Amino acid sequence: MAEIVGAPEKGPNAWAQAIAALVVVGALGGGLYVIQKSDASAAADDKPAVCRLDDEDKKAAEKAHAAQRVSGTELCTALNRADLPVLLGTPQEHALTAYGSDGSVKMASGTEIPSPEGTVQLDTYTVKLSRSYDDLPIAGMEGLLNEAESKTVLGHPAVLYSSQTIAFSFDLGGGKSDTGPGGIARALVVAPDTKDGGGSYELAIWRQDDVRPDDAALLSIAQKVLPAIPGWAAAG
Repeated sequence: MAEIVGAPEKGPNAWAQAIAALVVVGALGGGLYVIQKSDASAAADDKPAVCRLDDEDKKAAEKAHAAQRVSGTELCTALNRADLPVLLGTPQEHALTAYGSDGSVKMASGTEIPSPEGTVQLDTYTVKLSRSYDDLPIAGMEGLLNEAESKTVLGHPAVLYSSQTIAFSFDLGGGKSDTGPGGIARALVVAPDTKDGGGSYELAIWRQDDVRPDDAALLSIAQKVLPAIPGWAAAG
């Protein structure tokens, strides 16, 4: 999970808490340097990892399609482009792990919001693409997020912001683990349609070291990846 670094200092309200839970936590739920599905065959052959479907993933994808939603594997496939390392500025690298998941965010009211995501990890960067099916617009998020800046991406309203990852360390000999602040992640929240009718896509990148990610790389990836998501063109 990610630290909530963009919550407002003013008194809480339901709208602000909903945004913070769905966007800030959702953005960097994968912001851990470890605990990832591995692609053993890719590692053995030193080939780029691919987004694979196991039986559980297939069932989740079928359920998502029945509900006319995008699946985590589809987000992974859109993100895991052959030119992703070039867009990140690390052309010599390739995807080490690539996977999708189909989870949800449970609100205080008990409502569960579908939140599929796809994640690709390289040596230097990790990139995550997620989708939230809430009814909340992008407008107004700037006041809730750290270093937030309004953007327009492919004609869609968007917000660029920062958050901090959590780093895990393991003592294999002693069987102990520890957590601490990791590096800064940069994330881009984008409305699924030009009218900002609710819901969002979120693209986040962070590095395995403490170097701040490149905003230009993040925006370039968004320009390439978002149109490849099933349903993007139909939503306008």
